[in-house]
Amino acid sequence: MNVRPTTKFRGLAEADEILILPGIYDALSARMAELAGFQALVGGGYAATASLIGAPDIGQLGMAEMAEYYTRLCGAVEIPILADADTGFGDAINVARTMRAYERAGVAALIIEDQVAPKRCGHMDGKRVIPVADMIAKVKAAADARIDGDLMILARTDARAIEGLEAAVERAQLYRAAGADMVFVEAPLSVDEMSYICSEIEAPCLANNVEGGKTPIHSAERLAEIGYAAVAFPVSAAYVTAKALHGFFAALRESGDSRAYAEQMLSFGAFHDIVGLARLREQERACDAFARDLLERAAEASQARED
Repeated sequence: MNVRPTTKFRGLAEADEILILPGIYDALSARMAELAGFQALVGGGYAATASLIGAPDIGQLGMAEMAEYYTRLCGAVEIPILADADTGFGDAINVARTMRAYERAGVAALIIEDQVAPKRCGHMDGKRVIPVADMIAKVKAAADARIDGDLMILARTDARAIEGLEAAVERAQLYRAAGADMVFVEAPLSVDEMSYICSEIEAPCLANNVEGGKTPIHSAERLAEIGYAAVAFPVSAAYVTAKALHGFFAALRESGDSRAYAEQMLSFGAFHDIVGLARLREQERACDAFARDLLERAAEASQARED
């Protein structure tokens, strides 16, 4: 029996072993991460904004755009995806609608944060947070709106940069009490702060490895020792891709020839393997064979009636 993505993600997040979540930014990158053997993925708003509109993560995408984006991602892979619901795109009523739209899209879990809208990347300066009561109401609305009880709600607070670490932890504790399944205190500044977060919050905690961000980067093994249940690498793949494309396009523009990059490319056939061409061709052949067989049987039946 197939396990639902929501149930699978919950099991992974609550297991003893830390869950590693590579960040993806489109259906192809999701497929590549799945083929690499990861058990779950994260599709953050930072990479989504860059992929969809080539812009920074400062709250420019709307709920409908993001729900459609996650529908495509979830349709491309079999493993569960943690989605970014930003601020929920409004107040508690809007959060409920967001929850229903994301659940229809097929996400296994989602993150809702307490920033003022329009939000910005959690490692940018100038963030602001909403009152605690408003975020508690959003978490409650999300929990009430979901149909699948295994769909996990990750409550994120950005209060560390505005109100301090203790206030951020207090917020996270309240969000947990309101119904959050996991918590995410964004942008701690040191290992000591990360240890404090994990020791004070009685819930699975998510670490966020953002290269160039405010939080020190650590291995999954070290983060597990600190106490984290999961770690996201939300922007790494986008950065790798952007650098590779920057170099390739510059070389192509200068030389007018792509052959110097041949060793850094997938082959024609290997790319088709990744996107599943053989499987689709087999499906196509099976449908064609069925159609021919049905027509032959219909012709034989017609002939039998005439005889």
